[in-house]
Amino acid sequence: MKRTILLWGALLGAVGASAQPGGRIGRTEAVPYDMRHHAEARERAASGRTIDFRPAATATEGARQAVLTQQIEIPYVWTDGCVYLHIENPGKAYALRINDRDVAEVGDALTPAEFDITPYIRQGANDFSLRMLDGRGRLDATAPDRRSDFANSYLYYQNKRSIRDFEIALVPDTLGRDFAMLDLRIVAQNMFNYDEPVEVGYDIYSPQGKLLDFNIREVTIPGRSTDTVRFTPFIYHAYENKWEPSGKNPPLYKVMLFTRRDGTYKEYMPLRIGFGKTELVDGVLTRFGKPIRLNAVRYNAAADTKETSARLQALRKQGYNTVAPDYPQPDWFYDLCDELGLYVVDRANIHAPEQRDNRRIGGTPSNDPAQLDEYLERVRAMYYRSRNHTCIAAYALGGEAGNGYCMYKAYQWLKEVDPSRAVICVDADGEWNNDL
Repeated sequence: MKRTILLWGALLGAVGASAQPGGRIGRTEAVPYDMRHHAEARERAASGRTIDFRPAATATEGARQAVLTQQIEIPYVWTDGCVYLHIENPGKAYALRINDRDVAEVGDALTPAEFDITPYIRQGANDFSLRMLDGRGRLDATAPDRRSDFANSYLYYQNKRSIRDFEIALVPDTLGRDFAMLDLRIVAQNMFNYDEPVEVGYDIYSPQGKLLDFNIREVTIPGRSTDTVRFTPFIYHAYENKWEPSGKNPPLYKVMLFTRRDGTYKEYMPLRIGFGKTELVDGVLTRFGKPIRLNAVRYNAAADTKETSARLQALRKQGYNTVAPDYPQPDWFYDLCDELGLYVVDRANIHAPEQRDNRRIGGTPSNDPAQLDEYLERVRAMYYRSRNHTCIAAYALGGEAGNGYCMYKAYQWLKEVDPSRAVICVDADGEWNNDL
């Protein structure tokens, strides 16, 4: 088994000497649950593993920048595990501090961010503060309905032996046989200082509710590192349940990831996937080996799932099979597109139209090497949030923002982590970093 040592805050799967917790991280947005029935019902509040994050403005008379604060009581059991903070809908760029210690500064106000805050918290009262930053959103897309209420922001807890991340796809058999293969990679973590056995597993149910496969495996992981456990079972009769945009909602398989310790299940992560994957083959988008055509419309999610679902269904009835948002959307938006059978061209929150035609070094932010880290952070944040959704047909390196060094590097990074999907650079203008 290939061992993967995790560098916290770096690329998932990068190889290093040890795991270094703390700061912003990139991983699939998936909340752990302590009970299976809570996971199946997505009852996050009932799981006992989350605390809402709702900072409020404090008196800042004479201050140049607004400061939002919240005091959060951290239970004792959380101090013996891993604690993460998920921030969504902040409204502005921000600098995060916990207990008077700097954690991170985030310029992208539209894409949710996650932080490993284990080194910063303590049992009892903890002081969280966000200094809202002006002038840091010059790459942000225009979002008239941008929320600033921290909706869907929360802290969550995991055991030191737990699921760090995962990649999953249900794809046709590579030899052309009449069944599918579940390609599942679970990244298990051990955050103790010494070797520990970790049991990880899954089960998968058909769209009709039949248990198709179950497996669990134990792996011993060195202290403060991770190991990637891969499962590749065959799933029969999958071609009866192909995921393809159509007038009828495509079927989705239910998958549950879990960990176990001494015979007791410790955490569950629920997800749904469709059979098939959209891939770029010889410059052509294909699904099940056949070319597909994306009939796309620009659309960004409304404030709630009900309104968004109604609008997405209306767009599908109008003949659109693809939605192209201007920036990464809430996780439930991709769930809806999975359910309704709509392709998504996901787009990083990178927009700088005023300088798009200035190709000198520094003329457009896209050709300014000093902006590279910001570009890569925005592209990574988009990728990790949506990569496991069946609806994703392609990735876009932002909107109208010109082209140059930062876009080249962002394209290369995406092709390294996901070579099968198409990558679009809106302003490539015939250059090599655009697949469609």
